[in-house]
Formats: sequence, structure tokens, C-alpha cells
Amino acid sequence: MFLDASVLVAASRSPSGGSALVLEVCRGRRFRAALTTRILLEARVNIAEKFGEVELLRFYQQLAAMNPELVPPPPAQRMRECVPLTTEKDAHVLAAALECGAGYLLTLDRRHLITPAVQATALPLRVMTPGDLLKEIAATQE
Repeated sequence: MFLDASVLVAASRSPSGGSALVLEVCRGRRFRAALTTRILLEARVNIAEKFGEVELLRFYQQLAAMNPELVPPPPAQRMRECVPLTTEKDAHVLAAALECGAGYLLTLDRRHLITPAVQATALPLRVMTPGDLLKEIAATQE
């Protein structure tokens, strides 16, 4: 599953929230987190600017525990293909998720990534919030 920076930021801020729980799920055998260096840097900058040392330390601890797969940046052509579905600023997230073959793209960005345009496109991955994924996992356990 591919993680957007918004999930990492939220997990660092709220260790008992849905985003943090998804990071725990990514430690298991069934799911493994994937992200790019750009997403890591974006999350780190946002946490450092908006929050404090406690959240930044939690971010690093969560990353270490999760041991995500760092995937290469997506090719320029793939990013151009994604711009009509989202914004130029967020195309790298969708493009990287598609390029690495992720089954899920988890994000909290309802404005640019969880949109009718993205949802209406027949993508080979599902774009959803961490909470929606957790509900789906819970439903399969029943």
C-alpha cells in the first residue's frame, strides 16, 4: 500500500488515530508500506513546521518500526498522465502509487486525491483514507 505524506503527518500527531493504526498494519505480513523520498521529506517538513519535537521523534520511530519500501520517483510521463486527475502538486503521489503497483493509495487529501475524478477513473488501485481501509479490514475479519 502506498502512503501519502498526509497519513504520516497525522500518525505523528495522533499515535492512537487511524493513520497511526494503519502504520501498525503495515508492519504485518499482509501489507507493506511504500513511499518515495519526496513524500518522506514532505511529511518531515510539515511535521517540523507545524508541530514539535515530540511529533518529529514519533515520525522517525514510526518509520523505523514500519520499515517502508522506498520506491523510485515516478517517470515524468506517468506524472503527466496523472495531472488531469489531480493537481500538478499532487500528481507525483498518484503516479508513484501507480508506478510501484500498489493496491491501495492511502491519503487524507480529499481535496486533491480522493476526488470524483480519481474515483471515476478505472485505476488499478483504490484511493481511500486510512479509516476506510481499517473498516474494510475489520469487515473481512468478521
